[in-house]
Amino acid sequence: MKLTILSTSDIHGYIYPTDYKQRDQDLPFGLLKINSIIKEIRAKETDLVLVIDNGDFLQGSPLTYYTAKQTKHPARYTSILNDIGFDAGVLGNHEFNYGKEYLADAIATLDHPILCANILNDKGQPAFGKPYELFTFNDLTVAVLGLTTQYIPNWEQPASITGLSFQSAVTCAQEYIPKLQELADIVIVSYHGGFEKDLTTGEPTEALTGENEGFELLKRIPGIDVLLTGHQHREIAAVNSSVAIVQPGDKGHNIGKVSLTIEKEDGKSAILSKKAELISAKNTITSSNMAEKYNGFQNEIEDWLDQKIGDIEGDMWIKDPFQVRLTGHPYIDFIHKVQMEATGTTISGTALFTNDSKGFGPTVTMRDIVTNYIYPNTLAVVEVTGNDLKRALEKSASYFSPSANGQLEVSPAFLYPKAQQYNYDMYAGIDYTIDVSLPIGSRIRHLSYNGKLIQEDDRLEIVINQYRAVGGGNYDMFSADKIIREVTVDMTELIAEYFNKYSPIQPSTFANFQVIQSKTTLLTH
Repeated sequence: MKLTILSTSDIHGYIYPTDYKQRDQDLPFGLLKINSIIKEIRAKETDLVLVIDNGDFLQGSPLTYYTAKQTKHPARYTSILNDIGFDAGVLGNHEFNYGKEYLADAIATLDHPILCANILNDKGQPAFGKPYELFTFNDLTVAVLGLTTQYIPNWEQPASITGLSFQSAVTCAQEYIPKLQELADIVIVSYHGGFEKDLTTGEPTEALTGENEGFELLKRIPGIDVLLTGHQHREIAAVNSSVAIVQPGDKGHNIGKVSLTIEKEDGKSAILSKKAELISAKNTITSSNMAEKYNGFQNEIEDWLDQKIGDIEGDMWIKDPFQVRLTGHPYIDFIHKVQMEATGTTISGTALFTNDSKGFGPTVTMRDIVTNYIYPNTLAVVEVTGNDLKRALEKSASYFSPSANGQLEVSPAFLYPKAQQYNYDMYAGIDYTIDVSLPIGSRIRHLSYNGKLIQEDDRLEIVINQYRAVGGGNYDMFSADKIIREVTVDMTELIAEYFNKYSPIQPSTFANFQVIQSKTTLLTH
């Protein structure tokens, strides 16, 4: 017999084939295209098909933002997932972004079970859904164990995870896999996490913080037949150490497919073959019935996105994202001003989150705001020492690498195995120089505030987003215990309020930092 496992991951609410930068797009991704592939495979396969979502379904697009913040009814969105007909789903880290209550409400509206064995409540029991699910097909039993990256407390607002504990995926799997081997013929692990080491060489590809434990699951836990992964937005399909593994990217660009040929005799099963592959949505037609059913909701979102919020008198377009990070930009300094205004601080840190950000044109709509400021961040004011601030700037300065021709490029650590443009911060309210010719960790020079050099033991109040304030991005110089006040209004709302108060906006820059190499200034801001 043949068992087919289909896996989505990191959909982030991209149902229609659009990135919402404009109306009526037909881009090569989206869950409605993936649904067409699922339907085709279900119709074609004569044996057994399991469809599993590997997490990060509840946040990440204008659709999910509108559902959470405007309608406040997750069923407006989750009904689409129900129509697709997943057999099981796993929690991702972004499921917590809108709070525990919203997450619980969303889970309650889903037709399929949510699996998560390693996020526990105060009684030491799985806090959401079940740890695993058993699926029985005639005389074949298939177990699916759900696991989620343990690193969530390093990113999430404390209020969203209070009362929860996060266990290592490896530790949890060590407990469950032997039990599942006794209960089932086939053991599948669906892990919302990725690989911390190169699958071929075993060399670390990132800091070994525990955020990703896929390699350890693969190598240390015997008894796993299939390992479904995600979180890193990578595209992986392989059979490694006799385990079939997939990671299908994000936004529904692909669906992971694992095919197992199984023979069962005298009550014992044997896997005769394993195949792992990714099926691209690129040349797939959107599922028309589903699109028509939910067009009213989609148009409602598009109309909301087209609301005019304010005006820009001047140029705030982003033409070259790398140049923005080298020299600063009026859009970045606009975000600084919003953050300073909302918190009453004079030092601000923020990032250009993605290379897809386009900045603002003369007329600014809600669409412009949410497609530039893509995360549901709130703000936190942290009190830090001068040494803390310098360490944060040093980490950001490691974004740059000198190239062979003497120019600057992005350090591979910020690109692989996952692009992390959002982890390079630019600051306002202080003056500083990044000297790329110096070793990483000692590149910051002339760091001053109000004309005076900042000393290691100086105490400073800084506004940054909540993700960074609790140490997100491995900024361990920040932590929840350094937060002295918070603004719990979403940044997109704060941006809209700022326009309401000050529109039209005249673009301007703070001109407070420079990037140099050796004694030659490359670019200044």
